[in-house]
Amino acid sequence: MTTATHQIHLTLPNGDVRTVDRGVTALEVAASIGPRLAKDAIGAELDGQVLDLRQPLSESGAFRLFTTKSPEAGDFIRHSAEHVLADAVKRLWPEVEIDVGRKDHSEKFQYDFRFPRAFTPEDLERIETKMGEILAEDSVFERREVSREEARELFAEMGENLKIERLADIPEDATITVYQHGRFLDLCRGPHVQRASQIGAVKLLEASGVYFKGDETNEMLQRIYGTAFGSSKELDQYLEQIEQARARDHRRLGQELDLFSFNPAAPATPFFHPKGTVLYNQLVELVRERYRACGYGEVLTPQILDVELWKRSGHYDHYRDSMFFTELMTEGDERQYAVKPMNCPTHCLIFGTRLRSYRDLPIRYADFGRLHRYERSGVTSGLMRVRSFCQDDAHIFCTEEQIEDEVLGVVREILGIYAALGFEGIEIEISTRPEKAIGTTETWDHAEAALKAALERQGIEYSINEGDGAFYGPKIDFQVEDALGRSWQLGTVQLDYQMPARFELSFVGADGQEHTPVMIHRAMLGSLERFIGVLIEHTGGVFPLWLAPVQAVVLPVSEKFRDYADEVLGKLAAAGLRAELDDRNEKLGYKIREAQVQKVPYMLVVGGREAEAGEVSVRRRAGDDLGALPVADFVARAQDLIARRSQDL
Repeated sequence: MTTATHQIHLTLPNGDVRTVDRGVTALEVAASIGPRLAKDAIGAELDGQVLDLRQPLSESGAFRLFTTKSPEAGDFIRHSAEHVLADAVKRLWPEVEIDVGRKDHSEKFQYDFRFPRAFTPEDLERIETKMGEILAEDSVFERREVSREEARELFAEMGENLKIERLADIPEDATITVYQHGRFLDLCRGPHVQRASQIGAVKLLEASGVYFKGDETNEMLQRIYGTAFGSSKELDQYLEQIEQARARDHRRLGQELDLFSFNPAAPATPFFHPKGTVLYNQLVELVRERYRACGYGEVLTPQILDVELWKRSGHYDHYRDSMFFTELMTEGDERQYAVKPMNCPTHCLIFGTRLRSYRDLPIRYADFGRLHRYERSGVTSGLMRVRSFCQDDAHIFCTEEQIEDEVLGVVREILGIYAALGFEGIEIEISTRPEKAIGTTETWDHAEAALKAALERQGIEYSINEGDGAFYGPKIDFQVEDALGRSWQLGTVQLDYQMPARFELSFVGADGQEHTPVMIHRAMLGSLERFIGVLIEHTGGVFPLWLAPVQAVVLPVSEKFRDYADEVLGKLAAAGLRAELDDRNEKLGYKIREAQVQKVPYMLVVGGREAEAGEVSVRRRAGDDLGALPVADFVARAQDLIARRSQDL
């Protein structure tokens, strides 16, 4: 007879509670509910933890089952398709060795292979065809727990040396599992679908070379990316989104619009061209306007500082693998120096240069200083992840009583700046204490409560992102949705009780005693480089007039109207507009199309009629014609749109 201690209680989404024997699998629970559910199920969740259907259940809690129609189905399907990919490659090239797949299956799957050459497009076609054959076999995915020694012997017999190396990375107390479908077996934590036919449609996307474990000192492996869905319709929708994203790829548009480039002389570090620098500086000026309105003092701080500073701040312990270090600066100077990865310690040094009173607070320092962080070549990606960048960085030193007002002020500024840039769908989350954090639990609880209180006071909705705070304090992160529905984490507000204490900062309070200030770290755009990458993809390079590197191009109908075109160009320049003249010996239609490809907001056509009347014929980049306008009227129109930072033309 089963006793209560050997039973668990599963609360279903409709509120029903099912009492089952401890150790029963999620698939068995599905079967007890109904045969159709057992057939359609692909995975489960217990108290928020995603589980494989074959995984034994040992605890009571809220329980859900997923089918191919569930929003969560994609992760199971793509993870399983990943194994089908590796199976296909092994069937085509039995000598290949398999490394590992992807941790995040929300959009793609991937596998890395020890393969003697780069995979070609023809290879991908063969592999995809073979994957289709494997799916048609409809093999069942089986989960098996093994000992470490069993796993080592198993993969040694298979000749999978990379797997044996990966086995060493698994913690000693972790459960080791292998999954098998048909003849293919691999080391994997799961979860996976029940059977191959639940993977409705697959598509291989691309191949690239990657370093083993992401370390460029290791050998080069070959990676294949793909995606999978429960149906061909879902796959087609995704591929359409991919095409849209490819058309908006900031790396491609950056080259086509002559905004920036990269060079091996400075790996993963962008070179901004004149047009890109205009865009960069316009964003800086937008932020500087907010600084002037909100009482920030802009500072300049050194690029290279003694390593002891970073040890004092705590960055050395947490970020030294991402820092650049210098050789000795001068003969006899035995100190080690580091290139600045963050601004906050330097602002603490400025605060500490004199005695402060509570009447001086809040003190707000802003810094556009260039930062350098070492990113491995395997994770750098255009402007999205670089080794040299600038943040619209600021730090506020305030009293405990000022925290809510200062946090809310920053939140309002961030939301306002996103609205000015045309972003919508903004979600806010509070990221809490990470595993590797400095300071006491009590201080962290207090800081997290302060951030929550500030948002709740303003009625701002937020979610909790457990364990993703900075090592020195919790933070408010802003997730911004772009035109393709993708989410980007941009701005952040971080509350820090640790660093002011580490730097022994103080102010004299109203009671005449010394107190430690609270430090608020704040960035609105975040990394300007990354933000520009996001902005390019959000707009597709179609910037509003105030941001456009070239706001208007003057197009003379023929050479004989060059003098009038020069006159118009001079008036535009005198009015502060960024304009160019296209006087090439080309047909007008060709020059108009070129300007549209360059996404110039206005094309000003000038010929005999316009020269006689002192006008320009105005065309917008979308192709519509505004007709002839006096030059002064066009200038006034443009200046008004720029002053309002309008999204319209």
